[in-house]
Amino acid sequence: MTIAYRNAVPDDTPDCITLRGITRENAISVAELAERGITLESWRDAIADGSLPGHVATEDGKIVGYCFGHADSGEIAVLALLPSHEGKGIGRKLLALMVEDLRQRGLTRLFLGCSADPKVRSHGFYRHLGWRSTGGFDEAGDEVLEYTLR
Repeated sequence: MTIAYRNAVPDDTPDCITLRGITRENAISVAELAERGITLESWRDAIADGSLPGHVATEDGKIVGYCFGHADSGEIAVLALLPSHEGKGIGRKLLALMVEDLRQRGLTRLFLGCSADPKVRSHGFYRHLGWRSTGGFDEAGDEVLEYTLR
């Protein structure tokens, strides 16, 4: 398995939306994304205007994972992988690329919403990498974690 990493481009949006619906945990369908105001057009436009930078991981030219963050707030919007590519360090690498990207944009604090359930993989994943609970929860009921950049 050879994984390549690169900056996301607007044309990646359809594949990203499809992948989001088939993740093992926290899959969100096209319809559910639309209910949240996330459409093919809005996602594509946000990549194009730089407000939603991201990184994709590819294998044989196919997107197998990605991570996006909001350039203004420092929120990690999404980290998603195909189930077949979990546990191989791809998510960790994508998150590291996104953290560095946001650091270079001058942000000093990042945050994200994460399940508060210890049985969910993301719960331990982010904490193992140094993300800490703020003690707060977002509108979706996810625990808000933060990461301070040095």
